[in-house]
Amino acid sequence: MTTKYKKMVEQAKVYDVAVKTPLERAGGLSKRFNNEVWIKREDLQPVHSFKLRGAYNKIAQLSPAEKEKGVITASAGNHAQGVALAANRLGLKALIVMPKTTPAIKVSSVRALGAEIELVGNAYDDAYEHAIERANATGMTFVHPYDDPLVIAGQGTIGKEIIEQLPENPDIVFVPVGGGGLIAGVSAYLKSINPAIRIIGVEPDDAPCMYEALKAGKRVLLEQVGIFADGVAVKKVGKEPFHVAQSCVDDMLLVSTDEICAAIKDIFDDTRSITEPAGALAVAGMKKYVEEQNIKGQVIVAIDSGANINFDRLRHVAERSELGEHREALFAVTIPEEIGSFRRFCEIVGNRGMTEFNYRYADDKHAHIFVGIQLHAGSTEKDEILKVLVKDGYEVEDMTDNEMAKLHIRYMVGGRGHGVENERLFRFEFPERPGALLRFLNHMGERWNISLFHYRNHGAAYGRVLAGIQVPEEDNEKLQLFLQDLGYPWWEETNNPAYNMFLS
Repeated sequence: MTTKYKKMVEQAKVYDVAVKTPLERAGGLSKRFNNEVWIKREDLQPVHSFKLRGAYNKIAQLSPAEKEKGVITASAGNHAQGVALAANRLGLKALIVMPKTTPAIKVSSVRALGAEIELVGNAYDDAYEHAIERANATGMTFVHPYDDPLVIAGQGTIGKEIIEQLPENPDIVFVPVGGGGLIAGVSAYLKSINPAIRIIGVEPDDAPCMYEALKAGKRVLLEQVGIFADGVAVKKVGKEPFHVAQSCVDDMLLVSTDEICAAIKDIFDDTRSITEPAGALAVAGMKKYVEEQNIKGQVIVAIDSGANINFDRLRHVAERSELGEHREALFAVTIPEEIGSFRRFCEIVGNRGMTEFNYRYADDKHAHIFVGIQLHAGSTEKDEILKVLVKDGYEVEDMTDNEMAKLHIRYMVGGRGHGVENERLFRFEFPERPGALLRFLNHMGERWNISLFHYRNHGAAYGRVLAGIQVPEEDNEKLQLFLQDLGYPWWEETNNPAYNMFLS
């Protein structure tokens, strides 16, 4: 099998449209993990994804009669762009069936290449079934995203380039896996060159089609798949990729959404480029593997498979990356509803940076707060903080791995305050450094009760804080002196209509 694919890869027609992408040393990751880490930059292809290679290799080798009828495919986006560009370059008609959940940036990119588009279903498999029906009805050639030897061979040219670009053979290569075409091509070629090279596939933990197939010894159909990493949201691995993987893939890893987000940040830190979730899978898997297996001094390659991400998704990526890196812990804590309790809690946390603080007065006995605390990577700080809080009598729940809390609850903490008298609302800008919040609370002392507090670290020089303070009318002059002495920029928002509608 490896001999067959080695020959097919070497004869593949990809460079009429594809480029030989850089193999870039990741200095930060290399130093951090004590290995030589290299990133294969397939995000730099003309369609910002490796999929162009396999699509063009397949279409370029069609017969004249097949080319005349045109091509059709189903894709979540990257393969669609590859087929559209290949057909455009060869002057062929192309029909692309895409799931309705495909990011808008991929849909618009395909349309710009002149292909006809049909949006069908919510996952790849829905689009695939419709595309097969249309192919049978029209006589167009279906270009499979991954279950075709010519497509697999086109993707395998990445493995050939890795060998050519490194001064020595890699020890381990990490490959993102969806339907399996990429890992089949890369693994078959690399194993033909040196069987000792370890090939490790990486999938999201909510779309483990290859992982489950190899574990079961046969292809399995997943009931549902997550679509955060939409480029690999496949319910059933391809027949040919599975056959190749059984003999050429050494291991499979599953990674979480938070770990994928952390990997997107790692790639940005090393390359100043932004990858899509599926494109960051290999780096996420690499980090997890070398830590769990204590790998040192190895030459490691991770394939960055694409960069087609909607800009607005970066908000979610940034929120979750610190959790994926284990640099943030989230806690729900019950504290006494009394003047000074907020400050005492912050004193226990100490000078650790707070990434988030949500609180709204509920009743006169207890307050529930949602707090994010900055951690040092690889430390045991989270467990230490939990022990200290419990020892000091606080009821505390660890929310760091609570998906509902991370997705929803953190944004819903609050609501209207009932029975809150003399409340005034202020917006502050705090210098983003440890101890800024505690300084604020110490400066206030126990003069007034804080009835509302919201803070979130956004990575800027200043943190933005919204605080409700219960100030009797006779204390107005003292309040003005407090605000003046504090030295932080502030704005009163008591008359803001948003406050009156949702919080007061």
